[in-house]
Amino acid sequence: MSTASQARVAVIGLGAMGMGAARALLDAGFEVTGCDTNTEAVQAFAAAGGTTASTPAEAARHANVILVIVVNAEQVEAVLFGDQGVIHADLGADPVILQNATVPPAFAEALPARLPAGIELLDAPISGGAVKARDGALSVMASGTSAAFARAESVLESIAATVHRLGDQCGPGSSVKLVNQLLAGIHISAAAEAMALGLRMGLDAETIYRVITASAGNSWMFENRMAHVLEGDYSPRSAVEIFVKDMGIVTETGRSLRFPLPLSAAAQQQFTAASAAGLGREDDSAVIKVYERLAGIRLPAAANDGGGG
Repeated sequence: MSTASQARVAVIGLGAMGMGAARALLDAGFEVTGCDTNTEAVQAFAAAGGTTASTPAEAARHANVILVIVVNAEQVEAVLFGDQGVIHADLGADPVILQNATVPPAFAEALPARLPAGIELLDAPISGGAVKARDGALSVMASGTSAAFARAESVLESIAATVHRLGDQCGPGSSVKLVNQLLAGIHISAAAEAMALGLRMGLDAETIYRVITASAGNSWMFENRMAHVLEGDYSPRSAVEIFVKDMGIVTETGRSLRFPLPLSAAAQQQFTAASAAGLGREDDSAVIKVYERLAGIRLPAAANDGGGG
């Protein structure tokens, strides 16, 4: 098992979650190399004291633990198996890859057999958002061999408040993350619809928020995301496009299993409508702006997009 004093870690993907996790690992004493296609993110990580690399293979060179915190399965594929992918690197001793993205379970299940011998892999999607990533307090939904867990243990302890061990094969981690994303997407969409209905009925947004967060209809997503709406701040902690993608995986999985998911399908359409309206890169709470345009409700003035519409 690697410790912070000896492990070398690569974090590939320095978005909101990846940057937070990478900086939490720096704080824990790891030697961390970060990599991202976004040059501003790479520069920010360098300014925070991290080492940077221009390709996944360069980032993974001599690394013992590689975190892949990207958007989707296509990006995971490129990071691991592309021309400059991780599998082409001269890795450190006892390497383990943490697949942290939200991907179809079948994709995660097939990954270990595609890796060169000697490389362990954890199917380890993460949840908690940028703030918890920076605090080293993520929830990790992980499945994989006991060897993979042992190799990743010190890193998991530094990035997570809770590590859910979900089995000895890859796949269950991504399956549980899909259940989580189903609920998260539906709850955000429902929270936006509820707030919008209240506004359409002439209620004050602050009043709606105060009453609902103290009542049985509250949810974590209502309390968290509708606070963004009250502040008129749609800076992307988690963007609309993330849920277009994740709810797409949910509904596609349902189709493959011949399993009906009517609420998921409705939520997917709301996020798709928000994306089609040009809101894809805004915070996922911006799904409420669909109702602003359809029903003429007035949202609190936006702090960062010139008026909330």
